[in-house]
Amino acid sequence: MHLFSTETYIERRKNLKKIMKGGVLLFLGNEESSSNFKDNWYPFRQDSSFLYFFGLDVPGLAAVIDIDEDKEIIFGDELTTEQLVWHGDQPKLADLARAVGVAQTLPWKETETYLSKASHRKIHYLPPYRPENCLKLMHWFHLRIDQIPLHVSEDFIKAVARLRSIKSEEEMVEISKAVNQTVQLHRKVMQLARPGMYEYELLGLVNGEALAGGGGLSFPPIITINGQTLHNHHYGNKLEQGRLLLADFGTESAMHYAGDITRTFPVGKQFSASQKEIYEVVWNAHRAAIEALKPGVRFLDIHLLACKQLVEGLKTLGLMKGDVEEAVQQGAHAMFFPCGLGHLMGLDVHDMEDLGEAIVGYTDELKKSTQFGLKSLRLGKELAKGQVLTVEPGIYFIPQLMDSWQAQKRHKDFINYEKLEEYRTFGGIRIEDDFLITANGSTILGEPLETSPQELESLR
Repeated sequence: MHLFSTETYIERRKNLKKIMKGGVLLFLGNEESSSNFKDNWYPFRQDSSFLYFFGLDVPGLAAVIDIDEDKEIIFGDELTTEQLVWHGDQPKLADLARAVGVAQTLPWKETETYLSKASHRKIHYLPPYRPENCLKLMHWFHLRIDQIPLHVSEDFIKAVARLRSIKSEEEMVEISKAVNQTVQLHRKVMQLARPGMYEYELLGLVNGEALAGGGGLSFPPIITINGQTLHNHHYGNKLEQGRLLLADFGTESAMHYAGDITRTFPVGKQFSASQKEIYEVVWNAHRAAIEALKPGVRFLDIHLLACKQLVEGLKTLGLMKGDVEEAVQQGAHAMFFPCGLGHLMGLDVHDMEDLGEAIVGYTDELKKSTQFGLKSLRLGKELAKGQVLTVEPGIYFIPQLMDSWQAQKRHKDFINYEKLEEYRTFGGIRIEDDFLITANGSTILGEPLETSPQELESLR
């Protein structure tokens, strides 16, 4: 098992207790999850907040920080002799707990007993996303499933988000490992992809290399000639000359810190003239957004800056028209860019998304937009030194959206629908890199990966 120093976990919990001041903080680790029958499991992935504060990458655990009684306890069971036959000898839970600075462990069944005795005090829990953890909360707190969100602790969410948002030096070492492996793997895909291959052949390469690196994948890869579909997890298409291949994937380190990079390149040796034109529009927006990254600037404003850059480029190509500021304000650009510019990244590739974007990515004063496109921006608030995030502008030609908006004559003053028809089978382009916010700006993470059209063509 990979762990930071004992002091790291003690300090993290100490900082959490300072913010929360009182009550019982409940952490639910994850269990093994069955894919098609009980003992055939998906790969285990521990809850990221449990990892952050308790470090133990082991299924079947819960923990409490009882601030009022100054106790920290990890709940779980040792393997029985019969289980050891199947799973082999495992470290004792007490030894694992000591490694992360926790002195007390109790059997799993004592979790309910402890919470019952503490029921007259405030018990804080985070939003559950696994059904088995929902069932536990229903049983322990006598709730219906629809009541669970009503009892989630917003103070607890804010405290966890505040601490996890700013990365320490040792966390940056892990993130850099993941990003560097991601870079190497992207370069390999860009060198090996050929007309006549199938997308799943590249998926197999990505999966194998990620596992061989000692970690795994940080999310299901997107490797597709249909890049206009934002989260495309179909891998059955043959790579064809003249098409673009969009590859969006990342690895995670053995400690589960993520990388996330996207490149779009020609299936053949070179971009076509129209592909290069669109690519350069995205690339210009990418560079403009990167230059704007610094503490104190709202990511919402950087997103809008990138949108304006995209509109400027699309106007040059005759795909958009009218006033740039007004087009972005009304959301006309979302025909081509219906998603957000980026997201926080750390122990989760969309960091802390289970805690809720409204708190993690926004503030009490800055609320998420309800406008199509802008409502998909996961991060809007001011940036801070120590945050890690992605920047990933794109242009997508989505036939269903084109037809729907044209039938409604939506944004007809800003979109040239006649010209747009020429791009119906174009696909999509996205460029994505990962950044650390520094005192005065930002630093790109990992070894720089080829980005310009000329660099990509040289790799092809």
